[in-house]
Amino acid sequence: MDSANASSSGSAAEAAQPAVSGLSDRDGAILGFERHWWKYAGAKEQAIRDQFQMSATRYYQVLNALIDRPEALAHDPLLVKRLRRLRAARQRARSARRLGIEV
Repeated sequence: MDSANASSSGSAAEAAQPAVSGLSDRDGAILGFERHWWKYAGAKEQAIRDQFQMSATRYYQVLNALIDRPEALAHDPLLVKRLRRLRAARQRARSARRLGIEV
């Protein structure tokens, strides 16, 4: 019975760590950064430059492409869904401003 518990706890630990198949190390680091970016000192843009050696504009281009990938959704569903919701809300607000509609 102990061996059954040990194997089931091992598989539970493996289930808690989702497979990162299809995501590069950089993609995983970007998702991790988005999960905890407020913990970095200073402005987010400066932390992006320090950690990823890319401009904030390029970072957001990569991030937007990344959150559309099913591998990212499988890796961290709550974060990816939240980022998608925020992006959709910004797009709606931008469209409403262009059309002169109050949201």
